[in-house]
Amino acid sequence: MARSSSGFVAGLTAAAVAAVGFLAYQASASAPADLSVKPPASGTAAPTTSPTGGPKKPAANPLAVPAASGTGERVVYALGDRRVWLVDAGNKATRTFSVMPSTVHPTPGAYTVTSRSGSVRGSDGVQIEHVVRFATAQDVAIGFSAAVDGTTPSPDPSKKTGGIRMKRADGDALWTFAVIGAKVVVVP
Repeated sequence: MARSSSGFVAGLTAAAVAAVGFLAYQASASAPADLSVKPPASGTAAPTTSPTGGPKKPAANPLAVPAASGTGERVVYALGDRRVWLVDAGNKATRTFSVMPSTVHPTPGAYTVTSRSGSVRGSDGVQIEHVVRFATAQDVAIGFSAAVDGTTPSPDPSKKTGGIRMKRADGDALWTFAVIGAKVVVVP
């Protein structure tokens, strides 16, 4: 009898492993290429504002790289969408994510990464990492960064800041992608 119960347990174990493998395959086949992009919520979207405070239209497809952002490998920053795309040489987004804009905004156009800092204190007093600077406006350096504590709060509107904040994982990806001289395109 011990022999038949061990065979039964082995059969159940094999069936369970096969079921888990099948479910894992199904999950991987339906997963998006970029897990940092959240799927659009059903129903009506909450009203949002642009970096300048005006109403903002929700993006039809947040994965789509903005058409007016040029070609080739580049970082694309859409002011109105509060979104960044890391675009490869074949014009395909390898990653996209939302950001919290600063109080001072770059003018739409093409820039290059001019400096980087691994870890510094931001102009708002927050400890930040993976700072990638690409523009200056109103005598304020503008760049991407992530707060070490992982927060992305709205900036104090009474202060002139140039830090475009993102989640730490997104900051890691941008840091790896945007080396000195990398192209950054800002679109409205």
